[in-house]
Amino acid sequence: MKNFKLIVTALFVGLTGLTNAQNVDFKASNFKDDKDGLKKAVENIKQGDEFYELGTEAIFETKPPGDNFKKAIKHYIVAQKFNPNNAELNFKLGVSYSYTTQKYRCPKYIKKAAELDADVDHFLPYYLGLAYQLEGEFDKAVKSYKQFEEEYRKADNFNKFVKKHKKECQLAKELIANPKRVWVDNMKSLNSAKDDINPSITTDGESIIFTSNRMNGKDVNDVGEYDMDIYMAEYSEGNWSKPEPLKGGINSAEDDFSSNLSYDGTKMLMYKDAGGHFDIYESQLKGAAWSAPISFANAVNNPNNQTHASYFYDQIKVYYLADKNTGNMVGKGADIYYTGVIDRRTRKYGTGTPAGKEINSSFHEGSVYMHPDGETMYFSSQGHNSIGGMDIFMSKKVQGNWTEPVNLGYPINTPYDDEVFAITASGKYAYISSNRPGGSGGMDIYKVTYWGPDKPLLVDTEDFLLASAIAPIKDNSIKSAKKVERKSLTVFKGKTIDALTKKPVEANIEIIDNSNGSRINQLTTNSASGKFLISLQSGLNYGIAVKADGYLFHSENFDIENGGEYNMVNKVIELKNIKIGSKIALRNIFFETAKATLKKESNNELDRLVKLMKDVPGLKVEISGHTDNTGSAKLNDKLSQDRAQSVVDYLTGKGIAKNRMTAKGYGSKQPVATNNSAEGRQQNRRVEFEITGN
Repeated sequence: MKNFKLIVTALFVGLTGLTNAQNVDFKASNFKDDKDGLKKAVENIKQGDEFYELGTEAIFETKPPGDNFKKAIKHYIVAQKFNPNNAELNFKLGVSYSYTTQKYRCPKYIKKAAELDADVDHFLPYYLGLAYQLEGEFDKAVKSYKQFEEEYRKADNFNKFVKKHKKECQLAKELIANPKRVWVDNMKSLNSAKDDINPSITTDGESIIFTSNRMNGKDVNDVGEYDMDIYMAEYSEGNWSKPEPLKGGINSAEDDFSSNLSYDGTKMLMYKDAGGHFDIYESQLKGAAWSAPISFANAVNNPNNQTHASYFYDQIKVYYLADKNTGNMVGKGADIYYTGVIDRRTRKYGTGTPAGKEINSSFHEGSVYMHPDGETMYFSSQGHNSIGGMDIFMSKKVQGNWTEPVNLGYPINTPYDDEVFAITASGKYAYISSNRPGGSGGMDIYKVTYWGPDKPLLVDTEDFLLASAIAPIKDNSIKSAKKVERKSLTVFKGKTIDALTKKPVEANIEIIDNSNGSRINQLTTNSASGKFLISLQSGLNYGIAVKADGYLFHSENFDIENGGEYNMVNKVIELKNIKIGSKIALRNIFFETAKATLKKESNNELDRLVKLMKDVPGLKVEISGHTDNTGSAKLNDKLSQDRAQSVVDYLTGKGIAKNRMTAKGYGSKQPVATNNSAEGRQQNRRVEFEITGN
């Protein structure tokens, strides 16, 4: 503790090669013509020193300095404008900025202090080393750090920290000499002159949330800043919309921090003050508004700090940041933990478990993001092989264990603080927050674009996979589920609308693995927009059933082959009202090849039809069979009639009265697509359900 206090109470100089500029003290003889200005400057220095001491004492006690350095800067700047040539004031400004999100301002003042007075303080080599490191002058930084070590060999704990800085400089030289093939661009359309942090996106990359203390019309704090609020923007036609505060009860008069948007954009993890410490909360999107945050779980939230959190792909686990069990030299810091749901209804989760020694370092971990592939973690840390400040790392889950973290490299990581990594399912774009120079304010949001050829997309249309990949009446068997050797993601997105009015409809969507009939997932589309989004593993044949009150259920199926790492299916689902003349294609009814024998994979679809007939007891329907034009018309007519009758027989066997149903085979007489292509012929082979009476 005593050694720590040397950091800010005294600086060593004795540096060679620096020219001494004229140092101007704050005394009357130097400002004879402006005594009032001098008095005001001295008063501000005195006030600034009080906060400066509080900030340094917090650091010595391994506690966060809070806003004390910001408060000190507010007063020091007044004095600096009056007299910019005082070594001690420049030094204190440089030190103060090094503990804020405007770290890029530190080098200017530290270098000026050294030029003005090489004897200003005993710890100048350390802060001068930091200034050089931030500016990429790594050899000079190492030289200054070494000089500090030589003078203060007894400061064992602190020298370990300085040793880390020297290692960072060496690693930085190596990574900068071999930059990654990426662009890193400042998102000026999202950023403000204040801090913009914690970006999180949906898997399709079209919705982003983040936190900002930009002007929001609420009360400012005593350092002239607005409170942190959560904002959202949408991506459309190549541009991001203007960020807007989240609607609903999410933003309060206090600081509210976004953490992680669920992959489908319907839930959000966040953190906020819970009475002297931070706790994790959760909110849900209801229509166009977000619900009031609910404390996440008692087993997770405790009197220590719990902050950044991320959903796991299966929605069963949550990874999050929590205070370490023991302190370290730069503050208690945080480690990454995970917990699993025990009872979702009561929000009961298990006790948090550390993510493991491979992930948690002896320094501070700052954020965590779990990729929807279920096996990749991105996190920020001061430890591992950081090149300065916070760096972003990646680790893979292999045979139950996390691999050694890999630094994402330059220019994603810099000697400044580079935090949070939210990547799209395609792997081509990611968003980070950083306080590197050249931004709009303190922390800014940056977009990372990976170079090279585009990821091979298997599909990016509305109907190529859905509704046509496997037709309801089909002469070949359904492909069995394939064993996935490598994770290959499909983002299935779209919206549900009324077929006539085109207005959004809130609907339930059920995802079925057609190979075994098991339900994979169930979700509800947004009541305000009708939108939905879900990530699926490729290599399976999926069936979907869409249901909404007052509408006929809608069914589709699609078969996604392995081969690419990323696929996109975008579908607008039009739901039809339950009225005479409404007709739907039953896309998940399958038959034995060239026969009218129903396959067991059809049962889910048929049972949904049974439920509809029972729910609407006055409903009368025609079940029609259709084929393509391959083969003789006579055989096609018979096959289509027999298959329609098979469906009617199934429904009759489930208790539906025969007089409510008519079976009709149309053969190839009513095509819905061309018969000149395999895809068109598949669409033409189908079973349809039409309401004839109600």
